[in-house]
Amino acid sequence: MDRLDDLALFLRVLDQGSISAAARSLDLSAAVASQRLQRLERGLGVRLLQRTTRRLHPTPEGRLLAEQGRALVEDLDALTAGLRQSAAAVTGTLRVTMSAAFGREYISALLPEFLARHPKLRLFAHLSDEMVDVVGEGYDLAIRIGALNDSSLVARKLAANRRVLCASPGYLRRHGRPRVPADLARHECVLLSGQDVWRLVDRRGHEHAIRVQGRFETTLGEAVRDAALAGQGIAVHSLWHVHEALAKGLLDVVLPDCTLPESGIWAVTPQRRLVPPRVRAFTEFLIEKLGDPPPWERGAAAAKRKARTRGAGSRA
Repeated sequence: MDRLDDLALFLRVLDQGSISAAARSLDLSAAVASQRLQRLERGLGVRLLQRTTRRLHPTPEGRLLAEQGRALVEDLDALTAGLRQSAAAVTGTLRVTMSAAFGREYISALLPEFLARHPKLRLFAHLSDEMVDVVGEGYDLAIRIGALNDSSLVARKLAANRRVLCASPGYLRRHGRPRVPADLARHECVLLSGQDVWRLVDRRGHEHAIRVQGRFETTLGEAVRDAALAGQGIAVHSLWHVHEALAKGLLDVVLPDCTLPESGIWAVTPQRRLVPPRVRAFTEFLIEKLGDPPPWERGAAAAKRKARTRGAGSRA
């Protein structure tokens, strides 16, 4: 950049007619300006200016440099001005990746409003249940659910990810309703792959780690929900995924006085010293739309109270 700055100074000297006038216009001393011009000549190996008592005149090499170099300096000025403008405006292309189920249910319907707020922005949304490399695949932001393990990323919490035990009313009629956490070991459970130990805290604050079993295990959360709806067993599920089924009575909360460890729904970004405005804007937008209480919890509290009432009735 020093050579480009020196070239800009050389052009200013030609426009102003003297080194001192060019120096004043750039808030430099005449001595510093002279030193920079000499540095430019040494770097190019040619003399650029003929100095007379009244005025500086470009040499043939100087005229050639001025003719071809002015466009370069003007292009650089336009580029830097555009970058400064984009640093303060929500522009460019925002590349986002998220889970397919959560993205379809809660994010895709919000995107038209976000784009309407920022008409100069383009958006690429990748919906997949596969974990992608945010940095390696060039994403600005990922929406992730649960525990975070990658320390090379920066995470900001969008909403709580509260979870419940649930089962269909039909399953509970056939097999009975668990009364205490230990009862889960005797029930048919629907398992998300690798999660066969369920940890609960009862209303006294006691922690329980129950190893559960079942005939159906899957890697896909939607398949867990479908199996629970079909009466195949008790499942652990995020409220965002089952709140409608709970509200409609298609699923019941099991052990409503117990809680499961809470995780989060996160906006995850690469570590950057300067975060693009498009990323900040989208993160703030999601917090606005999903912040506590998130939309899926607004009817969940009523479903949990209803489950407590049913559970008390079954113990009477």
